Amino acid sequence: MPVLTLLRQFGKAWKVLRFHGGIYGSFWKILRGVDLRIGSLVGIDKYGNKYFENNEYFMARNRWVEYSPTRYWDFDGSQVPPEWHRWLHQMTDDPPTEVPPEPRRFIWAHHKENLSGTREKFVPYSTVRPKIESWQPPQPTK
Repeated sequence: MPVLTLLRQFGKAWKVLRFHGGIYGSFWKILRGVDLRIGSLVGIDKYGNKYFENNEYFMARNRWVEYSPTRYWDFDGSQVPPEWHRWLHQMTDDPPTEVPPEPRRFIWAHHKENLSGTREKFVPYSTVRPKIESWQPPQPTK
């Protein structure tokens, strides 16, 4: 019995390695911080992100995104467009490839990622005089 379980686990590991491009591809995915999972490709958005689904996983872990290779180390969740965000977070069962979302006013034509922490971040400026002024030490009189 334990031998059968061991063989089954080796079989799963072999499938995962083949899916991710062998040992070399799996090594780079792990180094990048991505889980090694297998699933069926559901679609690709206009930014090159790939969306996968495998219903053998638990409910909140059965859908995931692999970000575009152009953003190899620098990726985050704000790079997912709204139509795919709905599908990833289980708001709908139909991916945007099958049922395109209806156009809405608040969804932009071109999705912009969150630029906080980068050089392009938004920096507000104030037109109001500061309410607190810094303390200036008294100058000694001669």
